[in-house]
Amino acid sequence: REIGSIVRSLGCFPTEAELHELLAKVEEEEPTGYIHLEKFLPVMTKVLLDRSYRPIPEDVLLHAFEALDENKCGYITKEDLIKYLTEE
Repeated sequence: REIGSIVRSLGCFPTEAELHELLAKVEEEEPTGYIHLEKFLPVMTKVLLDRSYRPIPEDVLLHAFEALDENKCGYITKEDLIKYLTEE
């Protein structure tokens, strides 16, 4: 169930359908809820080398940070960023 988080932490942002396809490639024939590293590594290595999934577009990231910039000063403080990442 954490495969999406793992894949996204590697800089890949597949759609839910693409994520299910990836999961089908690495899952055991009888799903156990676990994925073996030996199956995951070659598949994910190919995904990374082929750049199979687009990164999040820059304008989407910029919009997200603009939403966090409550004072509209063009930046967010380190303290605010820590608060957003850990508390909200």
